[in-house]
Parts: sequence; C-alpha cells; structure tokens
Amino acid sequence: MNKPVRFESACVSKWLDRFEEALQATNREKLEALFLEDSHWRDMLALTWTMVSHDGRDAIVEGLLRTQPQVHPRQFQIATGRMQPRAAVRLGMNVIEAVFSFETDSGRCHGVLRLPSDDPTWAWVISTSLTELKGHEEPINERRPHGADYSRNFGSANWADLRSKKQAFSDREPAVLVIGGSQFGLTLAARLGLLDVDTLVVERTARIGDVWRNRYHSLALHNQVGKNHLPYIPFPPNWPRYISKDMLAGFIEFYGWAMDCNVWTSTEFLEGSFDEQRGTWNARIRQADGTERILRPRHLVFANGVSGEKKTPSVPGLNDFKGEVVHTADYHSGEQYRDKRAIVIGTGTSGHDCAQDLYGHGAKVKLVQRGSTTIIGLDAAATGDAAYLNGELSMDDADLFSVTATFALQKEAFRENTERCANIDRELLDSLKERGFKIDFGPYGAGHQMKLRARHGGYYINCGCSDLIVSGDIGLLQWDDAERFVEDGLLMRDGRVEKADLVVTATGYHTQQELVARLLGREIADRVGPIWGLDDEGELRNMFKPTPQRGLWFLGGGLSQNRIYSKYVALQIKAQELGLMD
Repeated sequence: MNKPVRFESACVSKWLDRFEEALQATNREKLEALFLEDSHWRDMLALTWTMVSHDGRDAIVEGLLRTQPQVHPRQFQIATGRMQPRAAVRLGMNVIEAVFSFETDSGRCHGVLRLPSDDPTWAWVISTSLTELKGHEEPINERRPHGADYSRNFGSANWADLRSKKQAFSDREPAVLVIGGSQFGLTLAARLGLLDVDTLVVERTARIGDVWRNRYHSLALHNQVGKNHLPYIPFPPNWPRYISKDMLAGFIEFYGWAMDCNVWTSTEFLEGSFDEQRGTWNARIRQADGTERILRPRHLVFANGVSGEKKTPSVPGLNDFKGEVVHTADYHSGEQYRDKRAIVIGTGTSGHDCAQDLYGHGAKVKLVQRGSTTIIGLDAAATGDAAYLNGELSMDDADLFSVTATFALQKEAFRENTERCANIDRELLDSLKERGFKIDFGPYGAGHQMKLRARHGGYYINCGCSDLIVSGDIGLLQWDDAERFVEDGLLMRDGRVEKADLVVTATGYHTQQELVARLLGREIADRVGPIWGLDDEGELRNMFKPTPQRGLWFLGGGLSQNRIYSKYVALQIKAQELGLMD
C-alpha cells in the first residue's frame, strides 16, 4: 500500500512545477503569480554566477527573466536524501519549508523554499545555490579514485614520491597561489584540489597550524564544535564542545596532509603585480633557505583572515609609559605577570580573554572600555547555532539554510535572535550596566552576528570575564574618564593614577586593504577598495567573489563561514578556468 502524500510535500511539488513551467515560458505574469509582494530570493552562483539578493516580487521576477535564457534552469523537484518538506515558524510566520534540487546547463544545484502555510500557492523565500559543476564532480565517496597510479607500484614511484614531486612545483606554475596556510587556505586548497585546479599554499610560519599554536595560552573557540567542522573531515566525535587553540592547530596540520594540500611553510609572500596581457600574477616569494622565486599563477587568494597587521593604538602618553606594552597579537600567557598590575585597553574578545588570563595567573587587572560593546552569554550564543547543534539537519542542509536569507531577512533574524539572547542574559547585562559597562546590541539591533559582518569586532561571547567584571575581580575603567598615560600608569581626569606594570593593547588590526597596498601596491588596493564590512546590498565587500582586480580573491571569517564560502570560491575559480564566467 502506498504511503499518503504529505500535505507539505504536495504543496512544494505543486509550486515547483508551476515555477518551472513559468520559467521555461519566460512568462512574467505566471512568475508574478508565484511570489508574495514581500518575497525574497538569494542566488549563490546557480543562476547569476555571483552572490546576489533580490527583495520584492518585481525585483525577483525581473532577475529570473534576465538570467533564465543564459542558464536554462530545469528539473525542479524536492531533493532526495535531504531534509524533507516540513512545517516551521520563521520570523513569526508559519511556513512550509523544503530543500529542492534542480540543474542548469553548467551545474547541479539546490535551494530552499518557504511557502506561507495558510496559502502555499505563493512563495515568501527562495534561495538557489550551485552545488557542483557538470563533468567536474568531486572524486569523493563512491567516486573516490582507485589509487592505481601509486598502489603496489613495485620498482616505481609510490604515493610519497609523487606527492613530493607535485608539491615542489619544479616543472610547472600553480594555477592558484593561496597566501595563508591556516584553515582558510587549506580548506580552499582541498576543495580546489578535488576540482583539479593546481593550487599552492604559502605559509610564513614554520608549521601548519602555528597561527593558532602561537596565540595566547588560554585561547579556545567561543562557539561549539558542531558548527565548526572542516569540509570532508569533521572533528573527532569525542572532542569537547569548545576546542582549544592547540587542538585546532594540530587538526589543521593533519588536515593539510590528509587532503593532499600543497603547502610551503616558512615561506613569505613578498610582493606581487598583475600582468594584464598574460593574465597572470608575478608573485615574489621567499622560502625557508632564503631562496626567492617568482611564481606566475592566474589567481591570487588572500586566505590569511580578515584583518591585516596589528594596529598600534593612538593613545595619548603611551610612549611615556615606562612599563611593558604588549599587543594582543604578541601576548602569550599571564604566567610571568603574577602579582603585577595590568591595564588592558579594549573590550572586544581579545581584550576580555587576555584580562581573564592575566587574572587567572594572579595579576591585578583593570579593563579599559573605549566604546560600547556587544555582550552575549556563551549558552545564549549557542541557541543561534541550533541548526548545527540539535541534530535536526545534516551539515549540508544547515550550510544551505545559512545562505538562504537576503540581507533584509538576515537583519530581522539576527534582531530576533538578539532579543531572545538578551532575555536569557538579562541578569548578566543588568549587572554589567550597574558596574558602568557600556553595552550595545550591534548594528540594526542585530547583535554580535551583524557586528561581526559590519566590522569584525566589538563584541564578546562571555566565557567568564564578564562575571569577573561584575564581581569586581577585574576592574573597569572608562577611557572617557582618563586623561593620558604617564610613566607609572594611567592618569585619570580626577587626578589619580591607575598604577600599572603592564599595558595590553587589544586595539585590533589594520584592514586588509592596507596589507594589499603594501604587498600589491596602492593602485590595486584603491581599485579593490574596502575588504569586509557590508556593501550597499548587505553582502560582504570583496569577500568570496571576484574583486575589481582580475584574479584577486579574499577568504576569511569564522570557521563555519570558511567551510561554507570556500566551496563557492572554489566553484567560481573552477568556472573561470573553464571559461564559464568572467
């Protein structure tokens, strides 16, 4: 006996059939009849070869009519092996949501559809995302290679011999040169390798993972492991919810080996210029033995994070201070500062962590707040990652859902989450305010998630330092009450001096644009413009997609962003190599 067709599945299938019919006919009226006036579409390469959002029925229909003749989307259906249609509540609206699949001339794709439950003939939200390129599928799982090139090759080269030769690049140029061998660079290199794009990663530290290994002693991730897995190889199931920096460093090093990433450690990228006629970069690098080499890749990827070099703060009188001054980039442990007096300038994540580490080692610590800060509790923050942590969705589906919302919806979702978290954290936030700590709720009231996108800082997920501020174990000073630094500490406006032996500057980093200016020249930096932060459409500026400078890419953000967007960067580079996009 056949199972009855679920109501949700029937509604989704019917809408997808009507949608495909309207698209095939490029019929404006039929398309308009499918979308609410207040509807939203985000495309991730599938139909437009870019990442773009459309809000409102007219914008969606216009965009679909413009792109359909170029890519010919077809075979829309409920995706097999993915989350099946279900009822849900999104931003206060009862909806039917589903994962669907389709294809274009060039690729196979997936998307998310949300229909209002009370009238599922209309769509409220749709997203379309490129999953793979036809004829260039990743050789994984059932498509894994046989290994005949090096298995039981008696008297000939084995796997290690072939890997060593390939990694040397003695007889060829890489198609892609990636600057930075941490999780950003290695994830992209792994994805490009599976797409048969010859990629070299250069890392200036001595070992893969050193960028984490060399950071301050107490560092651990502030979001849970379930959200942070790297593609293809997840973290071990027995690892703690919050991974320490040394665990992550070791795993990244293993990941580079396991995914056959070509990495040159102790190698510094010195400078580069672009040859417009040849379409290649002239990239000068210096290897561990001092040897310099010019590489000529077609693509240059900065995968060294979002920020550039550490920023020396412009703090009055700091040069007059006779004690020790350390930037958080150079801070490793508070062990040597037991019983010392420390002032930490800055109340972002690094400032809080360093203050807590100093306190834990017996230092007398005061934290200086220069501007309001977004604070969220550790447990409250985890509620925003429920899609990854509650087991309801696979990682692929959770990642797909994460790129569904346009900026307009994203703001509302983040604002809703911020209000929920603020209620959870009400006692903590009120107690901090009573201590004089200045709190904000981020741009648009959308919390730390929007602050991360807007400025990549200015927030703290409480791992205990906020409680120490509330208890008074860590002192709090406001920069507005300070005059300047003097020889023995910080002179306050009321005439007292807050004595200090150590000042830690948690004052952030210069922008990537300044790093680009130093390495590639001011002309290219000005052509590219700001990197990170929100553009006029709510997308991150010059991240994860082609920049105004041909052959130049940027990849960074959190671990989950890296996992999600490295896929789209790899697909775009492969598509350019194939001539499918400009």
